[in-house]
Amino acid sequence: MTTAASLPALPRECTFDPEDWAILARHWYPIALSREVGDRPVAVRLLDETLVAYRVDGTVVVAHDICPHRGVPLSLGAGDGRGITCAYHGLRFGAGGRCTAVPAHPASKIPAKLHLRTFPAVERYGLVWTCLRPTPEAVADPAGAAVVPRMQHWDDAGFQQINCPPIDIAAFAGRQVEGFIDVAHFGFIHVDSFGDPDDTAVPDYTAVPDEHGFSARYTCSVSNYPKGTKTPPEGFAWLRHFTVHLPFTATLVVHFPEDGLLNIMNAASPMSARQTRMFCPIARNFDTDRPVQDVYDFNQQVFEEDAAIVEVQKPENLPLDPKLEVHIPADRSSIAYRQGLRRLGLSHFFTA
Repeated sequence: MTTAASLPALPRECTFDPEDWAILARHWYPIALSREVGDRPVAVRLLDETLVAYRVDGTVVVAHDICPHRGVPLSLGAGDGRGITCAYHGLRFGAGGRCTAVPAHPASKIPAKLHLRTFPAVERYGLVWTCLRPTPEAVADPAGAAVVPRMQHWDDAGFQQINCPPIDIAAFAGRQVEGFIDVAHFGFIHVDSFGDPDDTAVPDYTAVPDEHGFSARYTCSVSNYPKGTKTPPEGFAWLRHFTVHLPFTATLVVHFPEDGLLNIMNAASPMSARQTRMFCPIARNFDTDRPVQDVYDFNQQVFEEDAAIVEVQKPENLPLDPKLEVHIPADRSSIAYRQGLRRLGLSHFFTA
């Protein structure tokens, strides 16, 4: 059992219950697009922790966004690809967050206490991923192969790699993920983007547990083409395959006509208990010559339609007690998701 004495130090103004924060902090989340992190320090936020990301000789460093000297955010400083400097007194930090220069005392030995507290960083799918409290297994796996959620087809030949701009949502990450895997709302929430208000029946499907969460496949007649673009062949059956990697990442593979495949990753990064930054890498093997801006625009439209609902749901927390809400057969994916979060040990915050 987790006790107060055994819990890690929490971020200032933490919006999560301590026990839940300790569980969530063991998992990996994206914090920025790789293309956003360059020589200059970039401020990011994860689980109420303020972080800074920067590059040294091309390698990403993720650290606390605070100078250990006088507490100024390092994201206010400058960088040159070999390190960053604090805006207040010019202290310089390089690879691994090590302090490499103190301008006020250039000849003095630099104490270890001036080195930054850093976190592991892995670049995958065009995103920078990190973990605030990595397990020993994760520390021994610096490439993150066993811990970063898997995305099919990203590296497959013939597939286009697209990284949509992230979308900020004023809601809890669990609510956002549950909305992404919901299969009954297309004809109501997405009528302007791709849904059909005359085609709302949900076929029978099954959620199958696996090592990291669960997967679900179902076939229906609802087209995945944006409104006003293409028309699928008469009678075409759309196969959608959801995979959930607990706690807050899900992927959706949609089977298009003529062997087209579209894989969308919904990686919900919990900035706080009420703020989520949703990252969405996409891999597809069709329309690869079309402007990527079209994908950005359609993706934003769809997720903003979802956000309009997610941001007003009550309670704001995701109820894990099955008695707190009423369920219908179409909710099998939602039920499996909540059961998975309970298996992680999450409880109090999510049932409040």
